[in-house]
Amino acid sequence: MPTSHPLLPSFTPPALRRTIPRRLGLLAAGLLAASLTHGQPSPSAPPFKTAVAPASLKLPLFEVKQPDRQRSPFTGMTRQHWQDAAQHLLTGAFSYVHRLDDPLQFPQQPGKSYPRNLGQVPTEKLEGLCRTLFMAAPLLKENPALELNGIPVAEYYRHQLGRLADPASDTYIKPRAKDGGPSQNLVEFGGLAVALFAAPELLWDPLPETTKKALAATMLSYGDGPTVPQNWRYFNIFILSFFKSRGYAVNEKLLEEYLHKQLTHYKGEGWYDDAPSFDYYSMWAFQMYGCLWALYYGQQHYPAVAAQLAANFAPLKENYPYMFGRDGHMIMWGRSISYRFGAVVPFPLMGLNPDPSTNFGWMRRIASGALLQFLENPDFLQDNVPTLGFYGAFEPAVQPYSCRGSVFWMGKAFLGLLVPADSPFWTATENEGPWGKELTKGTARSKFESGPNMLITDYPNSGAAEIRTTPHQRSTDPYRGDENYNRLSYNSAFPWQADGPDGEVAMNYVFKNKDNKWEPLRLYTFNKYEDGVYYRTAELETNPNIKLRLADLPLPNGILRIDQNVSTEPVAARLGHYALPNLTGTIKRTTRKVKGHPVQLIDNGTHQLALVTLSGWDKVETLDTKGLNPVKPESTILNVAATMVPAPTKPTVYATLMLWKKSGEPWKNEELLPVKKITYSDPGNGPVVLFTDGTRKQLKFN
Repeated sequence: MPTSHPLLPSFTPPALRRTIPRRLGLLAAGLLAASLTHGQPSPSAPPFKTAVAPASLKLPLFEVKQPDRQRSPFTGMTRQHWQDAAQHLLTGAFSYVHRLDDPLQFPQQPGKSYPRNLGQVPTEKLEGLCRTLFMAAPLLKENPALELNGIPVAEYYRHQLGRLADPASDTYIKPRAKDGGPSQNLVEFGGLAVALFAAPELLWDPLPETTKKALAATMLSYGDGPTVPQNWRYFNIFILSFFKSRGYAVNEKLLEEYLHKQLTHYKGEGWYDDAPSFDYYSMWAFQMYGCLWALYYGQQHYPAVAAQLAANFAPLKENYPYMFGRDGHMIMWGRSISYRFGAVVPFPLMGLNPDPSTNFGWMRRIASGALLQFLENPDFLQDNVPTLGFYGAFEPAVQPYSCRGSVFWMGKAFLGLLVPADSPFWTATENEGPWGKELTKGTARSKFESGPNMLITDYPNSGAAEIRTTPHQRSTDPYRGDENYNRLSYNSAFPWQADGPDGEVAMNYVFKNKDNKWEPLRLYTFNKYEDGVYYRTAELETNPNIKLRLADLPLPNGILRIDQNVSTEPVAARLGHYALPNLTGTIKRTTRKVKGHPVQLIDNGTHQLALVTLSGWDKVETLDTKGLNPVKPESTILNVAATMVPAPTKPTVYATLMLWKKSGEPWKNEELLPVKKITYSDPGNGPVVLFTDGTRKQLKFN
C-alpha cells in the first residue's frame, strides 16, 4: 500500500465505488479490509503467519567507502555512494532470491502488519516486487547487467512481471472484478508504472507480446477504475498514462478527471493535503509523482497541468529544507514513517529542472544526511531488510496496511538517481545552507507556512529542527488518531514516544477521562501565528468540556508553553516533555532550584532535557518507561501533573519551560529561567511575559 493505504478487498459495496468518500477516507477502507478481505480468520483462530525463513547470510552495516570530502565535506557521499546505498538495500532484498521464480517476500514482523490470511500473500509479494524497483530501475539503467546473489536482476524482474499475469503462478494477481473497489494492488501497479516509465527498454520492451497484453489488461483493470480521493489517484494516473504512451486504448476522461482533482489538494508553500492530513505523503507521493509524471508524460500531453505541478513544486526549496536538522536528520512524524528517507526525494528531483537560486549543495547535504541517519544505524536492518519502525522495529508506529516489503517505499529516494550525473544536485559542493551563518547561536528561527498552518523552528544551539501542526483526527481514524499526528510538536533530535497506560506522556497533554483512562489531546484547531507565538485551541475528544488555549513560544534552548485552561469541569491532567532513550544503560537525573522554581534535568549522554514549572502545576515527575520509545526499549520522561479546576473569571495559566541541550554543555541559571515574570493584566485575553533580557511578550489568545 502506498504505505499509507489500507488493504482493500476485491469487492467494494456500490456506495463506495468510484471513490471512497473524502470524509471516510482510509478509515472506511480499513474497515472494509478488516471485514471483507479473503475470508478473515475468526477471532479464535491462531494468528496467520508466513513461513519465510531469515536469510542465511547477514548483510553488513552500510559504509561510505572512499568518502569524497572535497565535494561532500559533511557526509562524504556522492552520486556513486547513493548508487552504493541503493544496491546495498537491494542486495538485502535479493538475499531471499535464489532462482528466478522466488518472490521478493520477507520474514513477517510480529504485530499488526499484514498478511493476516493466505489471500493477502500475493499482494504482499507484489509489494516486494514493485517497491524494490524504485531502487532497481535507476541502477539497471546504468548497469543493465547487474547481478545480485547470482541472479541477473533485469531478467528477474521481467520474469516476475510475466508471473503476475500467469494464473498458474503463486504471484498471480487477478484483474479487478467489474464491481471491485480500490485495493492495494492498485497502489503497487501504480508504482510499477513509474518503474516502467523510467526503464522501459529493460523492463517492458523485451517482454513477449502475449505477456504485455496480459499484464496491460490486469494493470488497466485497476488503473481504469475507482480510487481513494487523495494521493492514490496518482496510481491510476501513472497506469493510464504509461499504457497510453505505449499505444493502448485507455480511459482518457478518467485520467483527466483524476489529474484535475489532484491539483485541488494543493494548499501552498509546496504542501498538498492528503485528505485530510498534512504529512510526508505531500513529498513522497504528491510532489514526487507530479515531477516524474510531468517528465515522462505530462509535459508532452498535458502541458498546462505539468506547468501547474512545476509551479506547486517550486516553493519547496524555500521551506521544506528547514524541516531537517543541521545534520540532515528527518523528523519522525506522520503515518507510514517506516518509509523513512523516502521523504527526501524532492531534493534530488529539484535537479531535473535546476533553478539557479537553489542551494543544491545544501539540498544534497540534507538528503545524504537523512540516508545515513538510518543506513548507519545498527537497528535499521533485521534479516537484511529494513524493519517496520523508525530505527528498529517499533510497533506503535506501524499501520495494518503495511507488510514487511512495504518499507521499500523508502527506495523512492533513489529515484533521484534518474537525475543526470551532471545536474547541480550531484556536482555542487555540500554546504550547510543557513545553518552555516544565517542561523546564529542564541536564537531560534521560525518559519510559518500558511498553507498547512505549520510552524517550522530551527534551533542553532542544538542543530535540531521542529514542527508544530494542527491535526484534528479522532481515535476512530486507525492511521492518524495517534502519536503519529497528535503531539504538541515534533523534533528531529527527539523521535516521538508512545503514551503509556498510566499517564506517561511525551510532548502532549493527557487527561483522565470518564472511563478512568488517560486520553491524549487529538482535536486541535489553529488560531494564528502572531509576534512569534503559535496559537491553537484543543479539546478532549471524549469530553468537549475539557478545553485548552495553547501558546507555543520557541526559545533558543527549547519551548515556553503558556496554556490557559478554559474547561468547564475539573479534570486530572498531565503534560510531558520530550523523551530520552536510554543509550548507555544509565540516564542521569539532577534536580535544581532557580529563584524558587524547581528544575528537573535528565541526561542520556547525547542530549539533556530540563523541565521548569512557572505556574499552575502541582508536581514534577521523572519516570522510567519501557517499550514506548522508537530508539531504545528503555527511556526516561519528564512529566508535570495537576488537577485542573475551572476558573471562569480568570482562567488558570499553566506555564512550563521545556528545554534541551547537548550533553556536556553546562546550564546557566538564566538559560534555565529566561522568564522574569508572568503577569495577568487582561484575564479575558492572555498574560504578559517579561523575559530576563528585558523583552516583553503580550499573549493574545483572542
